[in-house]
Amino acid sequence: MSFIRIHTKNYIILHGFDEQNKEVEEHVEVEAAMEKLIAVHRIQSISEKYILTTYAHNRYIYYEYEEDYTQIIQSLKDKNLLIECVS
Repeated sequence: MSFIRIHTKNYIILHGFDEQNKEVEEHVEVEAAMEKLIAVHRIQSISEKYILTTYAHNRYIYYEYEEDYTQIIQSLKDKNLLIECVS
């Protein structure tokens, strides 16, 4: 199993959807960033601000992270965990 080491800050837990099909979110703010190992197979997407991962009980978590986006991409490339499409 492959992991990525990342420093997470605040995060949003997506619990599902309400009767109007709107996301039910729980916003969590933390005092300090913490180092976390995330299994690569749990990653759904990575943006310049958030890493979206699957979570228990069919939930998702948007982790805000401290690293630079290019650092994360390079880390995935270095481990041969990124497939790039060339146009």
